[in-house]
Amino acid sequence: MTKGNQKNVCCWGVGCMTEAALQKLNGAVEHIVYSSEDTGFTVLELDNAGELVTVVGVLPSVAPGEELVLTGRYVAHPSYGHQFKAELCERALPATASAIRKYLASGAIKGVGPKLAVRIVEKFGEKALEVIEKDPRSLSQVEGISPKKANAVSQAYRQIFGIRSVMLFLTKYSVEPSAAIRAWKQWGIGTVEAVTENPYILCGESVGVPFAAADDIASRLELEADSPQRIRAGLCHVLTHNLSNGHTCLPWDRLVSAAVSLLDLDHAAIEGELGLAITEDAFIRWEADGSSDFIYLPDMYESEAYIAGRIGLMLDAPPPSDQSDRTGQIAALEQGLGIEYARLQRTAISMAMDSNIFILTGGPGTGKTTALNGILTLLERDGKKVALAAPTGRAAKRMSELCGREAKTIHRLLEVDFRDENNPGIQFKRNEKNPLRQDAIILDEASMIDTRLLHSLMRAMKLNVKLILVGDPDQLPSVGPGNILRDLIDSDIIPMVHLSEIFRQARESAIVSNAHRIVKGDVPDLGARDSDFFFLPRPSNAATLKTLIGLCTERLPKAYGYSPLWDIQVIVPSRIGALGTVELNKTLQEALNPPKPGAAEYTFGSVILREHDKVMQVRNNYDITWQRENGEEGTGVFNGDIGVIEMIDRPSRTILVKYDDRTAEYNFDMADEMEHAYAITVHKSQGSEFEAVLMPLMAYNQKLYYRNILYTAVTRAKKLMIVLGQPETVARMVANHRKVLRYTNLGLFLEDCITNTGGAL
Repeated sequence: MTKGNQKNVCCWGVGCMTEAALQKLNGAVEHIVYSSEDTGFTVLELDNAGELVTVVGVLPSVAPGEELVLTGRYVAHPSYGHQFKAELCERALPATASAIRKYLASGAIKGVGPKLAVRIVEKFGEKALEVIEKDPRSLSQVEGISPKKANAVSQAYRQIFGIRSVMLFLTKYSVEPSAAIRAWKQWGIGTVEAVTENPYILCGESVGVPFAAADDIASRLELEADSPQRIRAGLCHVLTHNLSNGHTCLPWDRLVSAAVSLLDLDHAAIEGELGLAITEDAFIRWEADGSSDFIYLPDMYESEAYIAGRIGLMLDAPPPSDQSDRTGQIAALEQGLGIEYARLQRTAISMAMDSNIFILTGGPGTGKTTALNGILTLLERDGKKVALAAPTGRAAKRMSELCGREAKTIHRLLEVDFRDENNPGIQFKRNEKNPLRQDAIILDEASMIDTRLLHSLMRAMKLNVKLILVGDPDQLPSVGPGNILRDLIDSDIIPMVHLSEIFRQARESAIVSNAHRIVKGDVPDLGARDSDFFFLPRPSNAATLKTLIGLCTERLPKAYGYSPLWDIQVIVPSRIGALGTVELNKTLQEALNPPKPGAAEYTFGSVILREHDKVMQVRNNYDITWQRENGEEGTGVFNGDIGVIEMIDRPSRTILVKYDDRTAEYNFDMADEMEHAYAITVHKSQGSEFEAVLMPLMAYNQKLYYRNILYTAVTRAKKLMIVLGQPETVARMVANHRKVLRYTNLGLFLEDCITNTGGAL
């Protein structure tokens, strides 16, 4: 606070700019062009000595009439022209009667419009804001303001001050303004008190402050290390962190041990608080087979239990009523399409048509797409509305190309809902109250679907919808929590066909034959020199890297005409090491896209982004805007999308990235959502196919090098697969049939549902 007018100073990072590059701008807010309640990002017009200046920045709850002192710099936006980007803001409420009248008339305070603004200022003059805040009884003396309304106006005004005080309070602890705004939206005027009492509430999904940061705040507020709040937050952090490792739950003993290590407390303290939290439903305890206790976060328990219950209902429901002569239908299909299905393909088509839920699996070249197209044709002939969907944009695009029909990402099918900003996590417009209209849903790349996403989809399905899951269980499981496809197959409850015959045309591909050899535990043929699968032995990491660079920059582009950016993809098991993605991307960037005169760059941390760099989006962002060449506009870029930077505009601090047929716009603050993608991990490659895949392998690492890592990488290649390294590494990789352990109970939940409903089998 300063003497005279109340002044609130809001600070946020200035990134890589130096003080010399910053300028001062002051004036009164004339007009709010745009303001986001969620992020605080605001576009306004500022009256600077009679000149209107467009200002952009994180300026939450600013209203016309306020006096601002801004620190930042002028930029030239490619679409919106000259504007001032504010990095630091000092703000004071209006002091003169005319400025106060303008402030109140702008609607900044709920319940006060232009007419009331005039009456309030006529009554109280320059003390009007002080009366509104501290003396609502006097405010009720104004014509048109009842005592009830006076209290409401006073409360609304104090809320405006509340968000400012929250930002000031949390800034002291290095909490980002966006997180401070999320905290304010969650707890309102009680935020400071709530955080002071329990800083760990900031760790929740609704605010998203890291546990270590909240722990630091708690320490500075002198909260006891063994406080119940800290222990519960630590337990929640362990469970939440392990969602990213694929676990939907954890055994009691593993959860406690991890919390002991994290919090540096004894087992008794942890177990005592865990037991109490379970009785209060903060966590869910589930006993499996009478031997093991598993602990869930409530939403994960609900997701896994709901999926099992819904599948149980599908299995228990009578089969589709239109039981037809499938043999005759399939024969007619064959005649019309001029093909002959294999025995298992006929079985798959028949079972899919006669089941409420069905799984179709098989490796490359086994005819999954042919069988799927047969199923799709019969469903459409029966008049069914069918939705085709996949977990990622690339997988959906590939499905569209193979099936000749539109396929969507599951997120797009469910329609992301941006309206409920106070609700943490992703919300969808399609749910049990607004279900999907389709009669059948076919999901490709089912191994990539995680528990939360399938839960959302099933909530949006009508009760009589047919669900067909298509995938390859030998590929890696989903990045998110759960092991859906494997759990459903292992339950041995759901109707399923596994296609195993490799068709003649596919047998001619060494990529296909070697993929099947790998699955069986046989070493792929590494000696071929006239096929689409090559092994290049190299004695060291340095030799491997030298060959890899030569293949990307010269040999493959010259021999096959492949684009290093769009056609060639380096895929590796890990991010770390000399042949991990971090080091490879640095090396490949310098080889394929070195600094050039006139090519703009942007540096953040140790990362240098350049125009013409190959990049990948590393998290789902539903707000990024994009535009296609035909002028179509939309929003959303998703984890795993690969593109090329077309432009970096430093004055406007924007980056344009071309993703296949659309161009997305980023600002510099969003740069950490991208990584270089010259080399990507096998996990990030799921659901995609590339003309040529190069896989350099370093010395064998048991934890990173195992069979389905190699198998998944090989099956990403459409026309050319090259493995580089030592043959011993490949052999040991195939022999390491390590199964990724994921703690889930979907199979057991399903058994319980079948037992309790009498079952359908």
